[in-house]
Amino acid sequence: MTGPLDGFKILDLTQVVSGPFATMLLADQGAEVLKVEPVDGLGDMTRLPSFDKGGIGAFYMNNNRGKNSLSLDLSKEEGVQIILELAKNVDVFVQNFRPGAIDRLGLGYEELSAINPNLIYVSISGFGPTGPYSSRPVLDPVIQGICGVISRQLNPQIPFPDLVRNLYADKSTALTVAQATTAALLAREKTGTGQHVEVPMVDACMYFFWPDGMMDLTMVDDDANGGILLSSVYNLTECNDGKIVYFAASDNQRSGVCAAVGHPEWGEDERFSSMAALAANPENFVLLGEMLAGAFLEMSCEEAIEALIEADVPSGPVLTGEQAIVDPQVLHNGTLVEWEHPDAGIVRQPKPAARFSVTTIDPKYSAAHRGQHNEETLQALGYSEELISELKEKGVVG
Repeated sequence: MTGPLDGFKILDLTQVVSGPFATMLLADQGAEVLKVEPVDGLGDMTRLPSFDKGGIGAFYMNNNRGKNSLSLDLSKEEGVQIILELAKNVDVFVQNFRPGAIDRLGLGYEELSAINPNLIYVSISGFGPTGPYSSRPVLDPVIQGICGVISRQLNPQIPFPDLVRNLYADKSTALTVAQATTAALLAREKTGTGQHVEVPMVDACMYFFWPDGMMDLTMVDDDANGGILLSSVYNLTECNDGKIVYFAASDNQRSGVCAAVGHPEWGEDERFSSMAALAANPENFVLLGEMLAGAFLEMSCEEAIEALIEADVPSGPVLTGEQAIVDPQVLHNGTLVEWEHPDAGIVRQPKPAARFSVTTIDPKYSAAHRGQHNEETLQALGYSEELISELKEKGVVG
């Protein structure tokens, strides 16, 4: 067995990241994923000619590793019929069309579950299938804005908000989709039936952001106590030769920071000695921060990190991307893997993070050109060479 999802088949009608990243994770864990792309334009929008070689780009590859590719024109009846034939024998169908579009094609949950009652049908949308925003176009930054992420991406020292400059909403949705898919498959093992799983991006992002990002909006009663948001204490620390990052999550660790900068007495001061005292008097929190900032400016990054680690305070350097990929722990873990693509050459990517002791993972290190598996997919459905040629001439496949 190769991976815990070995033997499961997934039909992937998603583009960009929220769906493709989810199904790639499932492919990495052993599932067989067939990705369906349009016949025109780039195919999937992530097939951008950027950081690319041999017709394969990094953005596409980093969300679609290990999948086969079928390119179809779903505006044609023959293209829809191919999807219906494929759907009869898959475990999971995933789509992220705008609400209503997939139903107009005749590929909604009702149609597919009628021909495959065991099917797990996963629908990803920006805002959900109904509601005031349901028909709006949406991409990651819009969801970040609506969920409050941007407003709280705020460095107190530079007081204006900013985007999280990676696909925070898309990737949190993708992780939700992957987890929900495996949960639905587990439920099917118990009940014997499939089901429809809806994942709105706005819901997934809010769920992901809420635990720490919205602590102040969790307790609704007027007499609930105030506190300090973690975002207000997340700061880069300036040393005399660069920046480091550290985080003191407990009273002992905060005392450790004081000791690390040569002032253990600060950790014993009743104004700073407990989180309760700091939360009750935020001005003392600001004062301690100013004192620590001044002390760190007298130290080098190396000295500061060594002292903090000695005091058992989580800390580390601020690495560039080039430095991160050769970090000793990253190298020790084998976090990254290099493999050779026949057209794109040597490719560097992270390997799957979850490690299984029995159902060990051996990912399919590949990335398909658009429509690379058209013929073999159609032949497996019983289509003759003559019919496949006819479909190509009509532009149904391409």
